[in-house]
Amino acid sequence: MTESPDTLLTVKDLDVYFYTNQRCNKAVREVSFSIRRGRTLGVVGESGCGKSVTAQAIMRLLPQLARIEGGTITYHSKTEGDLRLNEIPANGKLMRELRGKELAMIFQEPMTALNPVYSIGFQIEENLQYHTAMKKQERREKSVELLRSMGIPAPEQRVKEYPHQFSGGMRQRSMIAMAMACNPLLLIADEPTTALDVTIQAQIFELIEELKKSYHTAIMLITHDMGVITELADDVIVMYMGNIVERGTVEDVLRNPAHPYTKALLESIPILGRGKNQKIEPIRGNTPDPYNRPAGCQFAPRCDFATEQCGAMPGETSISNTHGVCCWRHGEKSNA
Repeated sequence: MTESPDTLLTVKDLDVYFYTNQRCNKAVREVSFSIRRGRTLGVVGESGCGKSVTAQAIMRLLPQLARIEGGTITYHSKTEGDLRLNEIPANGKLMRELRGKELAMIFQEPMTALNPVYSIGFQIEENLQYHTAMKKQERREKSVELLRSMGIPAPEQRVKEYPHQFSGGMRQRSMIAMAMACNPLLLIADEPTTALDVTIQAQIFELIEELKKSYHTAIMLITHDMGVITELADDVIVMYMGNIVERGTVEDVLRNPAHPYTKALLESIPILGRGKNQKIEPIRGNTPDPYNRPAGCQFAPRCDFATEQCGAMPGETSISNTHGVCCWRHGEKSNA
């Protein structure tokens, strides 16, 4: 896979380990991908596969018990040149300047991401104060405008209220407004519409698409919803137990899945229009214990096509210039 001159972020052989009770959980292992300006990279996989940990590593927001043990995260800044984010102090001046302005993240849990003792308006304005030259009145007007664009009623009043006075969906929209306040170059959206109804979801995704088109923003979209991936993503990576098992364009991965895990994910989702009698196939078995992993391919214990060869971890095979898969028998799967 060749790197485009439009590449904004490159992750190469990233390893993130968690250390608890003298045990090590290799949560992310040898993960490599790139995100291009003006494109959306969809990241899919079951809970616990390493999607959010990868995003936290990019933003340098990993918990204390987690460490980046290997690999590089390179941000290709037009002003500062190539910056190795994994080597920059997580709480240093440069990283704080990048967060919120050039690199922004919409968190999965708004109640833990918002500060309960400050008003919603204060928290949005704090970001604008740190990263822009706006005056106080301008910051307040911008905050009201952002809340209005998120579909929050009476934003002039709501901007003065606190997180506990908002519903779950409204907190989520407030957090999205905060992330989009400075028109970031990279927006990481971790399940951004989980608590929202479908009409607000459509509105939020429309705003994210507008941000991408107007400011050539790169989007990293983490989601379980294959419908969202189909509509919004340009490229897709599929993760399982900390590894990327398949990557490619939306057309490659969703229309011609090569890895048995990708195929199983797609077969476990109901399809609109097929009625209540359609057969939905759940993925058999459970994800392995991360502290007691199987040897070789992590999906082998749940795979109907596993052989002795799967006792060794497969490398990535290029099916085309845009499509790669980590599976010993991917050719047989795609024709099965």
